[in-house]
Amino acid sequence: MKLMEEVKGHSSKWVKTKGNQFSNFYWQNGYGAFSVYSKDVDRVTKYIRNQREHHSGQNFQDEYRLYLEENEMEFDEKYVWE
Repeated sequence: MKLMEEVKGHSSKWVKTKGNQFSNFYWQNGYGAFSVYSKDVDRVTKYIRNQREHHSGQNFQDEYRLYLEENEMEFDEKYVWE
């Protein structure tokens, strides 16, 4: 948890140095961390590059919920969303 707090804090400060258009940048609260098989790196990279288009048809919460369910990960929504 402390690592993610540090990464988010320092990266927010760095993003804000990239121009006035980023002056209001902030990360959402919380985080999720997942490992990726090396054979899936290209697929995950493509997914990240196309997030805007992908999320135009499905919102993040629905996608995240589906991912957790498909991978049989137990979760309680009161701890997943703020």
